[in-house]
Amino acid sequence: MMTELGPIICVVGARPNFMKMAPILRAMAAHTPPLPVLLVHTGQHYDKDMSDRLFEDLRLPRPDVNLEVGSATHAVQTAEVMRRFEPILDAHKPSCVVVVGDVNSTLACSLVAVKKGVPVAHIEAGLRSYDRAMPEEINRILTDQISDRLYLTERTAQDNLAREGIPAERVSFVGNVMIDSVVFGRANAPKAQSTLQAHKVDPKFLDHPAGYGVVTLHRPSNVDDADTLRALLGVLSEVAADLPLVFALHPRTRSNIDRFGLSDLIDPARMVMLPPQGYLDMLGLMAGATVVLTDSGGLQEETTALGVPCLTLRENTERPITVEQGTNILVGRDRSAILAAMQDILGGRGKRGRVPEFWDGRAAERIAADMHAWLTSLPFVSR
Repeated sequence: MMTELGPIICVVGARPNFMKMAPILRAMAAHTPPLPVLLVHTGQHYDKDMSDRLFEDLRLPRPDVNLEVGSATHAVQTAEVMRRFEPILDAHKPSCVVVVGDVNSTLACSLVAVKKGVPVAHIEAGLRSYDRAMPEEINRILTDQISDRLYLTERTAQDNLAREGIPAERVSFVGNVMIDSVVFGRANAPKAQSTLQAHKVDPKFLDHPAGYGVVTLHRPSNVDDADTLRALLGVLSEVAADLPLVFALHPRTRSNIDRFGLSDLIDPARMVMLPPQGYLDMLGLMAGATVVLTDSGGLQEETTALGVPCLTLRENTERPITVEQGTNILVGRDRSAILAAMQDILGGRGKRGRVPEFWDGRAAERIAADMHAWLTSLPFVSR
């Protein structure tokens, strides 16, 4: 008898989740047989203009359900996602819940599912920064502990899971779905000059012999303290003296620059400030850059896939493969380390690295195939 699967509820909550989920949904639709999907957006992060751009850029279907949770403290947001997600499980009786990454929605939906006996699959499992001051680290650890199927972006993540007592039979190394989106979108990503023109910036800003750099900053540890943000903007101003910088400003960062009175540290002749960019626009900016300076986990991966040197303005990374094999260098907030790394890059000695195993644009296909085999082997999943 053919096994029929109930819907697979796929959860997104914040911008990075969209980049990871889009290729998974395409792979599930293309699988033989197609896997039934219900897309749930928790609304953890929501900006209508940016959200519309993301759906268009990634060719992502509109959510079947939007919980419209919105921003709040970690506790309130997590609780509200749980409260609103439970009736969705009751109404649709899913085969499993698929969560990605490490945002509050990931942990919240996993907790609801596992308490109701619904299997959970965690994509991007096993990553660790070993910094429990990061809320994302807590979300990762707890989600992995309660997940039934764990999909890895890099092999070393299995060592982390083994140390935490998670048996190997629950784990599958499939590669990095973030890179699936890079491969899918790169051909359609606009050139940096077009993006600047769209924001009424003279594209000649990029006509520098050394090229240009791209900057993003959003982590509370970097932007919520006035002295820390002042120091980072100061060193970025020094970098901009040798290399024009395009700074895609997170709303939190823009607000804090204004709140702390730090706008005078930004020379508009050397550093262009842009609003948050659509996925394809950001991809085009990075692909043409000489260097990317960031505190984003996703950008560490994307720059490695693009072969662009990356300086990560953090003391740790949950994506060590980007340092060991890729283009990433951890420089923290150390002015000397940042400027020394920039000198190497501008001198033609920037880190190019190599693309890691299974970062080939087909990770989602492997996930869909494994998920079908796994779910059809579970006796209580058959309908």
